[in-house]
This record gives sequence, C-alpha cells and structure tokens, in this order.
Amino acid sequence: MATSFKTFLNNDTVTSKTLLHESIPVTGSIASGSYADNNVKNFSHGMFQSVYDYPYLSSSANHVLDVSYGFSTNSALSSSVSSQQAKKLNIYNQMAQVLAGYDADGDIREFDPDGNLSTGGKMSEVIFINFSRLLVKDEVKKGSFELELGMSGGYSLNGSMMGGLRIKVKDAGAATDYRTNSPAGEYAVLTASNAVGSPLENNNVNCGLIFYQAGCIALTSSLFVVSASSAAHELSGATIAGLLDPTVYVRGAAQGTIGSNLSWSAGGNVDSSIPGKEETMIATFTGSNIQTFADSLRQRIYNLSFNNTTELNSSIYFCRANHNEFNYSSNPTYTSGSQIVVKTSGDDLPVSYVTTVGLYSADNELLAVAKLSEPIRKDPTTELTFRVRLDY
Repeated sequence: MATSFKTFLNNDTVTSKTLLHESIPVTGSIASGSYADNNVKNFSHGMFQSVYDYPYLSSSANHVLDVSYGFSTNSALSSSVSSQQAKKLNIYNQMAQVLAGYDADGDIREFDPDGNLSTGGKMSEVIFINFSRLLVKDEVKKGSFELELGMSGGYSLNGSMMGGLRIKVKDAGAATDYRTNSPAGEYAVLTASNAVGSPLENNNVNCGLIFYQAGCIALTSSLFVVSASSAAHELSGATIAGLLDPTVYVRGAAQGTIGSNLSWSAGGNVDSSIPGKEETMIATFTGSNIQTFADSLRQRIYNLSFNNTTELNSSIYFCRANHNEFNYSSNPTYTSGSQIVVKTSGDDLPVSYVTTVGLYSADNELLAVAKLSEPIRKDPTTELTFRVRLDY
C-alpha cells in the first residue's frame, strides 16, 4: 500500500474511443441447411425461426440469426390472411414499435423504404432477419452489409442450386448516408442490384432497411415481384421480372400456395380487390405460416456478410513523477538498519526503482494496478511520465 499520493490534475487525464471491426461471413450453406436443417430451430409459438452454426442441440452451437415475417394493419393483405393472422400482425407491430417508433398521434409508424417518415409509400409487408448479439457486438459497421439471394422460380432444396439468377442487397454508401430518426439508433436504406443474370429490371432499387445498433434488417416483400408489363414471364423459367416500388406486390402462384421451396409458377392474375396493386402474390404472405415462409426464404440465401463493431472506450492517465517526487521507496526492504540499501555512502543521491503504478479513489482505495515490464530508475536528476490506459 502506498504511503504517499499524487492527485491527478485536469490535464493529466484524457478519454478516447476506438472502434474494432470483425468480418462476419455467414455462408449460405448454414442458412439453407448444412446439417439437414438440424441447425434450424422451430418453436411451438411459430412466430420466428432460429438458425445456428451447428446443430442447435450441440453444446458448441452458436445462435446466428432469426427469420420472421409480418404485415401492418394497414396492409391490403391483412383481410386475406388465412394463416397466423394475429401473429403476423404482432410481429410487424413489435418490430415497428422498437425500430420505427410512434408518430405524433401515438400510432405505430410503418417502415418507410427511404427513411423519410413524412412522405412516400410504406413497407406494410416485411421480412425480418435479426442477427444475434454474438455476431453484431455493439453494431453492424455501416456500408459493410451484403446479402445475396437466389431469385429463380425453381431450384433444389438446401441451396445447392440458385438457378443462375441472384441479386445482391447492400447498404452501399451508408458510411456517410444514414438516418438517425429511429428509437433503435442509426439505420440506412438497403438497395438491390443484379449479381448473377438479370433478375431485376433496374439496379440500386430501394428494398429495405438495416438497423445497425439493433442488428436487424427489414426487407420489403416486394423483393419477389413481377410487373404488369412482364406478367407473362415464367417465374420458374430463365427470366424473372424486375423489382418494383415497395408498395407493389405479386401473385406468383394461381393455385393459392407457394410450396416449401418458393417455387412459383406463372399465370398469376391481377387481384382487383386490392386497389393500386398490380400482380399480387397473396398466397405467399397469407396462406403460409411463418415457419414455412422462413424455410422458403432461407433456401434462397446464397451468401451473407457484414463487419461488426466493438466500441472500446479508454481512460488514459499520465502519471507524472517530477524530479523531487517518488525518489524513495515505501518497500520495507528499501532500508536496513536505518540505512538505504541502494546507497553506498551518505552523499549519494536517493534513488528508487519504479515497478508498479497504482490508481486510487478519492478516499485512497486502490482501484487499478499497472505493472511495468522492467524496473525504471528514479532519482532527483530525472523526471518520468507513465501512461496508464484503462479499457472498458
């Protein structure tokens, strides 16, 4: 225990923040079933599906992400839902409360495709992918997110074939272009472009939002659409129509069901009961339960990657020992028979060797200890400054 103390002055301390980034690749094989879907956990409540990097019953398995789907009470599809209507509404409302917040009237905001809450259409039918905190850490690094999805109408299960048609969803430019009007923190707009083949009519089209601190992405269900001008295209063939405005949806299967692998057939009809919409794939979002929808979406994930962020805060203390300070040691072995053992004669200057720096509270309680790599000589002819950093 020290017997003498020196108080830090204002210019003796400084704080800093460092951002550490780690690359997180989530290969499509994990999402689409590397372990015959034993790494995919379904729950009795049926509101979302969890994906692990190993079979989830294994002690070494780590939670990777959750997949779910929901729609707003303002959605034109809400009255057509025949499976899990209440749960799909609850999922959307829960995510919107946390990520979009409330308006001035106390109503839950709907997700906005461009982040401008006052104008434009809304995303009323949304696919949610939530990443585990183990992967995201403090937040997703802005501008690092990429999701590649298979877009062919038909393909083999377990992601073994994506039909040669894929799109890439990115948060390009988000390092400088992001929004802050969310209760969950910062977020940016996701855009979709062609990756393999030309499944989209246009590139860089808004298709969802990414919330960085929450570690969540909200994708518009319009990722899989056809326009009226190309309704005759075979979704199960070599081409697929382009991505439209997030308020436009598609019917991809006239038979009223989508199948477990999102294999759509042509022949969808315009649903005149939904004003302002063109081809509407009602069957996908209304006739399937969330678990089936999550199975279908997982099979289309070809690759997914982002960089996470760990915020490292530091307090730096400059411990200054002036020429007339700390020249003597409080160690009991420093003296022997009232004599300083490191002096050979009475005329020698006092000398000590610094090995440890202790940081104390205002009431002299030891809070932290810093050890030097080797003893440092201190006498009245020298002044020392030790830089001590506390990370948290």
